[in-house]
Formats: sequence, C-alpha cells, structure tokens
Amino acid sequence: MAGAESQAVIVLGIDPGLANTGYGVVARRGGRLVALDGGVIETMAELAQERRLTDIHTAIEGLLEEHAPDAVALEQLYFGQNVRTAFAVGQARGVVMLAAGQRGVPCASYTPQQVKGAVCGSGRAQKDQVSRMVQVLLGLAEEPRPDHAADALAVAICHANCAPLASALARVGA
Repeated sequence: MAGAESQAVIVLGIDPGLANTGYGVVARRGGRLVALDGGVIETMAELAQERRLTDIHTAIEGLLEEHAPDAVALEQLYFGQNVRTAFAVGQARGVVMLAAGQRGVPCASYTPQQVKGAVCGSGRAQKDQVSRMVQVLLGLAEEPRPDHAADALAVAICHANCAPLASALARVGA
C-alpha cells in the first residue's frame, strides 16, 4: 500500500495515578507496532494536590505537543479497597483527559482486563507477563521499567490493536 509509512497511527497510553502516572507512546506503522517513548510522571507527596495535578497536566501537554498522537488511551479506574486512592487516580485521569480535550485528541478507556487480554491473550495475566509481552510486541531489547511505564505501553498497544477493529465494526453497523 503506497504511503503506509506516512499514515502511522500514534497512541499515547496512560496508566493514571497521582504519585506516578505512567505513559507510553506507540506507533502502528503498517502491521508493526513501535515504541516511541515511555516513562513515568512523578509528583511529590509533599505538594498540595492541586499542584500535583497541575504538574501531571503540564507533562501530558508536553507529550501531546512532542508526539502529536491520534488518540489517548487510558486505563479505566479500578475500584479496589482504597477509596481515597481511587479518587486520586480519577482526578489524574481527569487532568489527562482535559489536556487531550484541549487539543481535540480523542480519548478511549480500557479496563485492566481488556488491556491484559489485548496484550497477553488473557484478562487474568500477571504484571510480569504483561511486561514481557510488551517487550516482545514492541521488539524492545529489555522489559520496560518501571511497571507504570510498562502498563501505559500495554494500554497504548491495546488501543492500537482494538481501535481499527472497533472502527470497522462501526462502519458495517455491527
């Protein structure tokens, strides 16, 4: 297909958190997935919550500017036993979505089970399995670290693999 290289789809994957927000940038070029960037946005616990959220927003704005993604994919909020943590994660998700919305970049959300299923073939995969599969799928020399970055890359892979199928199904009215 002529021009397939110029039609790369770029996805910014996010593993949201107040203390650590993982990010991973993945491009789909033809049939291949390539990692462009990945890491963690860390905020200091001693800062006021509004300052920490501002820092996350500013860092996400920088990533959006640098990589110009076609979409932002976020891991959905998992309500565990700690409600306080769940609210903080929700706020971090909100500032990421705000930054994307300000640039007109669409957002998609995936449950942890959807991400694990897309990357490992099983929604019950362990963290180390996810990290190893991210390494294999992206052709990385070593497993991505820390875990938040690996999780964000997995979210980006999930979207890069699922979005074309969802779009095709929507076109045929399925």
